[in-house]
Amino acid sequence: MYGVYMSIRSGRPRLDRVRVIDTAIDLADAHGLEGTSMRNVAEKLDVTPMALYKHIANRSQLVDEMLDRVLEEIASTPPADDWADAVRARILAARRVLVRHPWARDAIESRPLATPAVLAHMDSLMALMFDGGLSPELVHHSMHALSTRMWGFTRDVLPTPKPPDDPEERARAMADFAESYPAIVRMATTSPHAGLACDDDAEFEFALDLLLSGIERLNETNPKMGVDQAGRMLPTEPGLSG
Repeated sequence: MYGVYMSIRSGRPRLDRVRVIDTAIDLADAHGLEGTSMRNVAEKLDVTPMALYKHIANRSQLVDEMLDRVLEEIASTPPADDWADAVRARILAARRVLVRHPWARDAIESRPLATPAVLAHMDSLMALMFDGGLSPELVHHSMHALSTRMWGFTRDVLPTPKPPDDPEERARAMADFAESYPAIVRMATTSPHAGLACDDDAEFEFALDLLLSGIERLNETNPKMGVDQAGRMLPTEPGLSG
């Protein structure tokens, strides 16, 4: 009887760059950027960490690749007659992506150099502004004003003390707080959108619209805005100085 020789292939998919990055993104979505080490990715793929280095040089490159992959999800926005509407639509599209991948915020802010997808997003926003007739100076100031909002998020810092758990202590603390900071308490207790009712999406769009409206007003009243030697915005048309 003749022996039959068979090739047995593993049912495990072949390890490649795409699988490594996809797995790292899944881990980051579930555990954040801190939980996405090369070792954790290797364990998820059931390979040794050394196997990853055939495809990714180090963790920094991995994060760059992860970031560029998710930023590719920013949907193309339809043409708009108004540059501000087009910029707004693209920024809100970026916000939807970062809501799906919250770790991307930390990745954007921690990268030592801008990745190609980061540069492409910034370039697209600037191109929309230039197409709308904004001067290079106003585009420069606008990008600084937008800051992280160009990615659909902000780093708002509103630290307030945590009330004591004991009801009597809490009442005394709130009374003292109201006496010391009456405007904060007035806003927190009378605004229908304060506290738990605060809508993060609405607040983001409110701030974004304020910025875009201000930029649009500057473009309409002073389209050739310049800056002085100290870097301060300086009107170039007569009668517009403050």
